[in-house]
Amino acid sequence: MPEPRRVAIVTGSTSGIGLGIAAALAAEDMDIVLNGFGDAGQIERVRAGLATDHGVRVAYDAADMAKPDQVRGMVAAATRGMGRVDVLVNNAGIQHTASVHEFPVERWDAILAINLSAVFHATAAVLPQMIGRNWGRIVNIASTHGLVASVNKVAYVAAKHGVVGLTKVVALETAATGVTCNAICPGYVLTPLVQKQVDDLAARERLDPAAARARFLGDKHPSGQFATPEQIGALAAFLCSEDAAQMRGATLAVDGGWTAQ
Repeated sequence: MPEPRRVAIVTGSTSGIGLGIAAALAAEDMDIVLNGFGDAGQIERVRAGLATDHGVRVAYDAADMAKPDQVRGMVAAATRGMGRVDVLVNNAGIQHTASVHEFPVERWDAILAINLSAVFHATAAVLPQMIGRNWGRIVNIASTHGLVASVNKVAYVAAKHGVVGLTKVVALETAATGVTCNAICPGYVLTPLVQKQVDDLAARERLDPAAARARFLGDKHPSGQFATPEQIGALAAFLCSEDAAQMRGATLAVDGGWTAQ
């Protein structure tokens, strides 16, 4: 009998970076479990479109990444519904900006829950079956802010640094197995949400599109260019390949030169 198709969960994948990753993995003939918030009709269009475009099974799980029981339940439901989980991409994340002494406690708790604790819960839930089959790929979408800091982003920076550390621990604990765990650290990625921010900046400051992009990127991206969801997806797909079998605990920056400065 042929090997069953591999199954990937991608959290926070109804739009933006997560959707770019889901599409890249579907293009590699993986069945996909989408997760995230949004309009039900739009999510169904995304789900059906991926299935049609790539000829794979695509399911959707509405688990709230802020709730540990739902995170672990998502892994259990995917295993029941799809038969297995071979790839886990922890991508879901939220942001809030404020100075440390003014940072709302409830936003700190929410960012740590979704950006860091959910990564732990999903990883802990999926590892036993990956280790049991001696194959698995865990890809954590950290951030440039997992490597360096910026002002007014205390919770996000703390969480993403935590994701980088968690990635290394999982990589070491699975080092003698066929399971790998690595982190991608994107800088500014041109998602629809970011494009809206650029457009708003252009309107507010009366800038042309190119000037608005340059202003938005500032001195962070020496390349003067955004990364794209497709580029992040391509890197995630590579990390899931056999060619990346000895990449373990890596933190890969896709940041236009941000962390090279």
